[in-house]
Amino acid sequence: MFIVERSKIELSDIQKKMVISGWGEHTYNNTIVEKITYLSDGLKVKGYIAYPSDTSKKYPCVIWCRGGIGDKGKIDQFNARGIFGQLASWGFVVFFTQYRGNDGGEGYDEFGGADVRDITNLKNIAGELPFANTSNWAIEGWSRGGMMTYLTLTHDHDFKCAVVTGAIANLRCYEEETPFMKRLFEHGFGKTGSEDYCEKAKVRSVVNFPEKLPDDVPLLIVHGNKDDRVSPLDSLEISQKLLELKKPFRLLMLENGDHFLKKYRKIVDEQRKLWYQKYILKGTDDGKLLGM
Repeated sequence: MFIVERSKIELSDIQKKMVISGWGEHTYNNTIVEKITYLSDGLKVKGYIAYPSDTSKKYPCVIWCRGGIGDKGKIDQFNARGIFGQLASWGFVVFFTQYRGNDGGEGYDEFGGADVRDITNLKNIAGELPFANTSNWAIEGWSRGGMMTYLTLTHDHDFKCAVVTGAIANLRCYEEETPFMKRLFEHGFGKTGSEDYCEKAKVRSVVNFPEKLPDDVPLLIVHGNKDDRVSPLDSLEISQKLLELKKPFRLLMLENGDHFLKKYRKIVDEQRKLWYQKYILKGTDDGKLLGM
């Protein structure tokens, strides 16, 4: 058994109303979200699972990768109920990790090191859920989670599609970075520009080894062109590499969009959902996808 503990998330009446207001009635009324502890490389790691309330069917699986580092960026129970409940309401079983060492879990968050296995080890959990279709997977990540998604895809090609939003694709060692990125780096790697820092940055930057990405996993790349946390150049640079290698992808750059794409939330949710429907559920009109 890989799931050590699992418990259903219970919210206050006020939180319930907020979830319904923010993510819709279907998100709250038709899904279940559980907090879990699972085994990853022998470590007890914290995370969540979410799934439709009707467990009489089998549903495709989606791994969702979080941003931030350490406990900064961890997903609390309220946001888990909304974010993962929404995905589950679209007809998926959702798997999420806080990464080792976070939220009371064992181990140490390496910002793209051994903690990448906390993502792939989520697949072990699926076999313990009879309503999970373990032959149909997608993966998604935001910010640092986009970097984690890229790194996962370089060695695990068993996904039907992937989505990244505001994703880190190039950790620039000696170049100027945003204050946000510098804080992340110093927390994870130490002093900017040191030899150790540069080596760690290199092996976490997918622009340095794009050929390792799968040839048959369509990738939706979303980025705001006013992102002041993760440079939009990251998505442009990896897109150029993907073009050269003729790997399948769609780039969606949103005008004046910030890192959180606040004013584009509905559009981004729609595009994510359509991408999953196209490649996992095999039933959507391409014309509805922006960038066509």
